[in-house]
Amino acid sequence: MTVHSTIEKSAAGASGGPGPVALDVVGMGKTYAGSGAAVEAVRDLTFAVRPGELVCIVGPSGCGKTTLLRCIAGLMSPTVGEVVLEGRRVDGPPEGMAVVFQEYGRSLFPWLTVSQNVELPLKDKKGIGKARRRELVAEALEAVGLAHAGEQYPWQLSGGMQQRVAIARAVAYEPKVLLMDEPFAAVDAQTRADLEDLVRSLWHRLGVTVLFVTHDIDESVYLGERVIILSSSPTVVLEDVVIDLPDDRDQLTTRSEARFAELRTHVYERIQEAKRGHRPAAAG
Repeated sequence: MTVHSTIEKSAAGASGGPGPVALDVVGMGKTYAGSGAAVEAVRDLTFAVRPGELVCIVGPSGCGKTTLLRCIAGLMSPTVGEVVLEGRRVDGPPEGMAVVFQEYGRSLFPWLTVSQNVELPLKDKKGIGKARRRELVAEALEAVGLAHAGEQYPWQLSGGMQQRVAIARAVAYEPKVLLMDEPFAAVDAQTRADLEDLVRSLWHRLGVTVLFVTHDIDESVYLGERVIILSSSPTVVLEDVVIDLPDDRDQLTTRSEARFAELRTHVYERIQEAKRGHRPAAAG
């Protein structure tokens, strides 16, 4: 299958075909009003994510990826359009959603142990008693390979292990949708590869819907079932590409495949076009 036939499949099926939708972004735009002229960061974003999909978002630096994620998470209100989670409009942080941020060091409390950091959001979740919270924390830490580290403090762990704690905290919350905002940008290449495989493993195990924002093209192709490519700001969707790689992936075999290289090259070319100001004809 060629890259172009994959794109046609994407346009006809993955983002717009029939079937249930977990997350729906409809005509979303965001304009910032400052002391000077207003800045239109995001113009018109429309895409859907089905239950259990792992979708990556890439685009040029400064194109509004984090703004998009913050609007989806209910941490910021869009100027126009809406975000819908399982049929309900998002107007604040939704209960069925968890977020893993890039700056894991700032999201963990150094005076709390690893277990206490993972448990913290569960204390505000309705219907979960103390015993169940302990079970969820233990299961989440085991899932990310940190069953031994519950009584340690974040500052005693490496950067990669701290990010695993942040992922465990999100997993323990049992979200229906997991948002990840460039979560591996601050770790070394070897740790990054391990964490990528961890995300795919957890995604398969938990069946959670994942929206993963990254600036790394290879990472987006390796992780995702789809890659949504954003234009330069003011942002629109430039292209929605189906990643037709085998579901069983590993760092050596998958990245050595000719198809991986084709998809990676195509996404790279489209981002370079975005940097030069290319936009879909309908978007001006």
